[in-house]
Amino acid sequence: MGIRVAVAGASGYAGGELLRLVAGHPEFEVVAATAHRQAGHRVDVVHPQLTGLDLVLGETDPATLADADLVFLALPHGESAALAAQLPAEVRVVDLGADHRLADPYAWAQYYGGTHAGSWTYGLPELPGQRELIADSTRVANTGCYAAAITLALAPLIADGAASPADVVVVAASGTSGAGRAAKPHLLASEVLGDLSPYRVGTHQHVPEIKQATGATGLSFTPVLAPMPRGILATVTAVPARGVDPQQVLAQAYAHAPFVHVLPEGRWPHTAATLGSNSCHLQATVDVDSGRLIVLSALDNLGKGAAGQAVQNANLMLGLPETTGLSVWGVAP
Repeated sequence: MGIRVAVAGASGYAGGELLRLVAGHPEFEVVAATAHRQAGHRVDVVHPQLTGLDLVLGETDPATLADADLVFLALPHGESAALAAQLPAEVRVVDLGADHRLADPYAWAQYYGGTHAGSWTYGLPELPGQRELIADSTRVANTGCYAAAITLALAPLIADGAASPADVVVVAASGTSGAGRAAKPHLLASEVLGDLSPYRVGTHQHVPEIKQATGATGLSFTPVLAPMPRGILATVTAVPARGVDPQQVLAQAYAHAPFVHVLPEGRWPHTAATLGSNSCHLQATVDVDSGRLIVLSALDNLGKGAAGQAVQNANLMLGLPETTGLSVWGVAP
């Protein structure tokens, strides 16, 4: 018998990726997977890529999840807190939703609305000291997908004093799986293919999370929907605060981070290289005209941006090597 794991919200894209990773994990045993509308269906009907995983989706309720050693909550924003509050204190929980990411109730009300559920340990192990905090926690809030890509690019530069926190500009493109699996007209293939479209310009909900995690005080963020299923490519720029090589700052910060790779000079991150992995690829330079620092960041939004990150956090919470059951390498072509 392995470590007993349950996945709530298993019918969505992030939930399906969680099931794939957990089912292949050498220490985990999937004991429950739950859904809402898809409850009662076999997992391999909802997720054909998981053919052979003999599991039926159950109803999402505390009784179904309470027997697990660890529960992943892959639920829509605003739905995790009430369920988590009903789980036994000894059950470890990783929340892939936003409910417990923000420490500031005002920021929650401004960007999400409703009642602030309080904050849990923030689930980005690569931040200084965070790996130890995660290991000592029974409740961890997974990062947002954009937040993971942007924070990994920006946080070391601000912490080092290399970049000013006051004027950060980000343009990031994401695959359509980041919008979830629900049928929406603007996500139809006929609407997405051959098109790039911005959305939530100046109002995206990951802004306060990124500021909280990086120390940025001024952030302009433009997200773009890209015609691909999965992946994020973020272009992060900031005003230099002192004369340093940003690539060297990043390389030093992530010298011992197994999933963050600062690429050799001349190689630039691209989304396909991270597909199916838990890795983030970074490259940095200085703009010859404006002098701004530029960092490019690529990751799989369902991997390091969601399910892979959640498994990495779970490994730390359970005293396992953080790389267990996760791939550093992507899938190509």
